[in-house]
Amino acid sequence: MAVKKKKLEASALTVHIGFWLRFVSNSVSYSFARKVESTGVTVAEWVILRQMYSGDDSTSPSAVSEHTGLTRGAVSKLISRLLEKGLVHRAEAAGDRRYQDIKLTQKAFDLVPELAALADKNDDEFFSVLSKAERKTLTEILQKIVNAHGLKKVPVE
Repeated sequence: MAVKKKKLEASALTVHIGFWLRFVSNSVSYSFARKVESTGVTVAEWVILRQMYSGDDSTSPSAVSEHTGLTRGAVSKLISRLLEKGLVHRAEAAGDRRYQDIKLTQKAFDLVPELAALADKNDDEFFSVLSKAERKTLTEILQKIVNAHGLKKVPVE
């Protein structure tokens, strides 16, 4: 004789805020990735370029790592890819080959505002259904969650 298994209650996917955040986030991220990749860079490279654009004239991979929350290894690989694309210069510090000084090329300085415009356009495409006040409130709520949980790593994927 077969034993009938009791089915336990399980909440529906759609009652979870995380479900809706991921639903929207994945769509926004995928759309943005397609836009920036059309310019020859990835979202991760864009994050590095944008971070460097608003910083000092030159920086180090460890400083970029600290500001983005990415590992030094990940930043090093991204810097190498940006070097190959002619978007950064890298020089070893005199007397200490372990320290590298990196800075954006003119090509990168010209590209970053174009990429920022794509990010703005992507945001408008997805969030224009919200009023200015709703956008502000949503941003504040998300920032509150980030701060409450001490989230540091910048999303790049």
